[in-house]
Amino acid sequence: MGDYVELPGVRTWYEAEGAGDPLLLLHGGFCTNETWGAQRPDFAAEYHVFLPERRGHGRTPDVAGPLSYEAMADDTIAFIESVVGGPAHLVGWSDGGIVALLVAIGRPDLVRKVVAIGANFLPAPQSTAAPEALDDMAADGDDLAFFREAYQAVSPDGAEHWPVVVAKVADMIRTQPTISTDALARISAPTLVLAGDDDLVTLEHTVALYRAIPNSELAVVPGTSHGLPMEKPGQVNRLILDFLTNDPIPTIFPVRRAGRTPAGGQA
Repeated sequence: MGDYVELPGVRTWYEAEGAGDPLLLLHGGFCTNETWGAQRPDFAAEYHVFLPERRGHGRTPDVAGPLSYEAMADDTIAFIESVVGGPAHLVGWSDGGIVALLVAIGRPDLVRKVVAIGANFLPAPQSTAAPEALDDMAADGDDLAFFREAYQAVSPDGAEHWPVVVAKVADMIRTQPTISTDALARISAPTLVLAGDDDLVTLEHTVALYRAIPNSELAVVPGTSHGLPMEKPGQVNRLILDFLTNDPIPTIFPVRRAGRTPAGGQA
């Protein structure tokens, strides 16, 4: 079931289903909620799932001026406060993962756990395996056909607004985010950093993100790309649900987490 909510500065479309603790699914750049199709049934069976579509994406209209991850994080904070009404788990994919990280930094009181899928904390030229792809990105190009068709099917701004959104998102990706490792170190929510082994975001950058967040775990799904939730949904869903549902187990030979008590009770 979907509806609009009036947030400061943007009329936001969202869908909700399931029951239990609240969980937000934050889609990627150029995407709509339809990209979460393989996750929704499994997650809604355990949680009250909320799916807001960000400004300029899906059924949520664009706004005047450039797009920014900070503004989208502010929108998400306003959504949690006005619609969810309390702390929630955040599962963000790509740009949605960046938004989740910013919310966790800025409003830790609203965040239970974070799952950041294929997320980066520095702009594309410093974090992705193919930064040159931005130079070849064309609104009417074959590489954006999947996203273009999804946008044109539902956007209240009309199909003719698609090139405007492409230009705005491309500019944002080139120059944002710029999250310092000091800011990442302030994330107190348990965090799962999740990526494909052939992800658009380099593995080196993914590992740097994992290392920068104190209470984090890392999972790299073999045989997948930046589209891992669609490519291996069963494995991805199991990893996410296990992380959200269970507490960390005590490990036998901890190094990074040496402060935790390992199995057998030995410090």
